[in-house]
Amino acid sequence: MSRAGKYPVNIPSGTTVSKTDAAIVVKGPKGTNEVPLTHKSSDLVNVEIKDNQVIVTPKDAEDKASRAMWGAMTRNIKIAVEGASVGFKKEMAMKGVGYKAQVKGKDLVLVAGYSHDVVMPLPAGITVEIVAPTEFNIVGIDKQKVGQFADTVRRVRKPEPYKGKGIFYKNETLRRKEGKKK
Repeated sequence: MSRAGKYPVNIPSGTTVSKTDAAIVVKGPKGTNEVPLTHKSSDLVNVEIKDNQVIVTPKDAEDKASRAMWGAMTRNIKIAVEGASVGFKKEMAMKGVGYKAQVKGKDLVLVAGYSHDVVMPLPAGITVEIVAPTEFNIVGIDKQKVGQFADTVRRVRKPEPYKGKGIFYKNETLRRKEGKKK
């Protein structure tokens, strides 16, 4: 059983958290995030904001669904606070002859070994920072959107195991295979 719900979510300075009927709204220096309060979640947990902390408690500690929603809600609020105050970043790299990435307007243009350039429109709230021609960062305040777009970019040219060519996460460990022996 996860014990994530037992710990309150600390609100950093410069970030405000408010509760409405439909959502928990987090405003910070990077932007605004919302954690929706569905009918099911509001029936299972209580959310209180006091003393620069968000405290989530289950309505029925014996109910399995209530305990599950307790941990899930606490983590969702924690991620929203972290995104609004600090943001999320995925570091990506490319390896291959002629591979490069560039941003043109609101599009990410990848040269990844195809006969054409791969043009990917940037989702709302996502920016791409080019560090080097073969290295770039995907930045945003929504952890799910950043991860989803990073995975979509990686799927353009997955790293192959023999030469290691492709698009990959910078901290990813690539499993290399040995070629045929003569």
